[in-house]
Amino acid sequence: MKRRLPIGIQDFVKIREDGFLYVDKTTRIHELLTGSGGVFFLSRPRRFGKSLLCSTLGAIFEGRRELFTGLAIDSLDWEWKKYPVIKIDLNPGDYELGIDALYTRINTALEACAVKYEVPFKGENISDRFVWLIMNLANKYSEKIAVIFDEYDKPLLTTIDNPDLHKKIRNALKAFYGVLKSYDEYLKFTILTGVTKFAQVSVFSDLNNLKDISLDPRYNDLCGITQEELERDFVAEIQQVVRDKNTEKKTYLDELKRYYNGYRFSKNPLTVYNPFGLLNHFDQNGAFESYWYATGTPTFLIKLIEDQKIDIVNLESESVMMADFRRFDAQNMEALPVLYQSGYLTIVDYDNELNEYYLDYPNEEVRTSFSQSLLEHYIHAPETDLRALAKTLPRSLIQGDVDGVMHAMKVFLAEVPYDIQIEKERYYQTVFHLIFRMLGLSCRSEVRLAAGRIDSLVETKTLVYCFEFKLNGTADEALAQIDHKDYLLPWQGAALQAGGKKLFKVGVAFDWERRNIGEWKAAVG
Repeated sequence: MKRRLPIGIQDFVKIREDGFLYVDKTTRIHELLTGSGGVFFLSRPRRFGKSLLCSTLGAIFEGRRELFTGLAIDSLDWEWKKYPVIKIDLNPGDYELGIDALYTRINTALEACAVKYEVPFKGENISDRFVWLIMNLANKYSEKIAVIFDEYDKPLLTTIDNPDLHKKIRNALKAFYGVLKSYDEYLKFTILTGVTKFAQVSVFSDLNNLKDISLDPRYNDLCGITQEELERDFVAEIQQVVRDKNTEKKTYLDELKRYYNGYRFSKNPLTVYNPFGLLNHFDQNGAFESYWYATGTPTFLIKLIEDQKIDIVNLESESVMMADFRRFDAQNMEALPVLYQSGYLTIVDYDNELNEYYLDYPNEEVRTSFSQSLLEHYIHAPETDLRALAKTLPRSLIQGDVDGVMHAMKVFLAEVPYDIQIEKERYYQTVFHLIFRMLGLSCRSEVRLAAGRIDSLVETKTLVYCFEFKLNGTADEALAQIDHKDYLLPWQGAALQAGGKKLFKVGVAFDWERRNIGEWKAAVG
């Protein structure tokens, strides 16, 4: 009998009372509660467990110790007093309908809290009502208040394409969140969670006591599931998939890590799985699908990439400074930090001297799915054509059938109505790169070597393909450039040492008028 997995369930009480699996995060939560600071901000991508964290914190401050039996915090030093809790979840709400939708959502949450604790509910606006609620709770219970905001930025993100409404909502939230600073003496603990952190000059300018723990190494696994937690808490599910697939445990875990792990949120190299994708994978008997990616459409992000002319071929080798993570506002958005905060890119390395973070796709799920989204956007490729290509091209590539690979690409390109906004010299390289990435193949473009840059390098377990593209030239000239600049020399050395991979040189010449491959030639390296 399968264990109950909490897919889409973010209510800690429901998870514990109804016997769903809970990955114990209470050690890290205890560190947060007993550390320095009292007003916290945490940014994590969607479907990453932020709401469950908020629900768990609410249960702790409500003193519901019985729910934590067997969990780490039950044996740690914690007072287990009952505090009034104000919890406001801004995820629901049709904010694009207008400012009244924001007022309705906040008023509903505040009034529900007043009813729960049986205190008066009054005030002329949301900020006044927030103040009155805090004061009435403090006076009635003679205790400080825990305030928990879940998805604080949902109204802002929803209205980002409507500047006038966005500004109204921003100003309303600025005043509302400013109450936290003015009445800090009545607050025991405060946390705001969301996907993005809007710039200090807007929403948080009145909240200068806010402690941002989004990149704090101490809390990088506060949300998400570590490899250790996976192998500790999902033993039954792992064993079931290994039996069903008739595979080795290590082989399966390696594939699971490659496909779903890789999210990193600090200088610390520890990475985590997205809980939503992992739980769905086990629920679907170990099927490797894009569960997390399918829950959101990155249309806005792709437009941002296009507007800022981000090089999508080298998207996975970009870097940002610490300050860039804080530059998010409707009038001041940088694509790379937003892609990171949204979960489409993640930290893969950190330079301590430069205080610089290097970004890449977190895992195979995001890499292949996002590449497909980019491909569909840039060249309007029909999904049926993409599926047909996926059936033929990888097989030819793995078998070393260069003519089969190029023929499949030519047939595909002939059917696509183009509207790509990329310079001619990069057009085909970009299309090839996205296609290979979409199909889950190992492809690197603009590979730097001492003598120059390889246009595209594709590797399988046994083969290496070095592609050189020519727009105004011939396939022979492309092959000659590979030889002249010794592009395959590093792999030839590796091949000699390890018995290695078969090497192919592929020269491709394009016909710009026909928007397709003109000719190609290949040679064994």
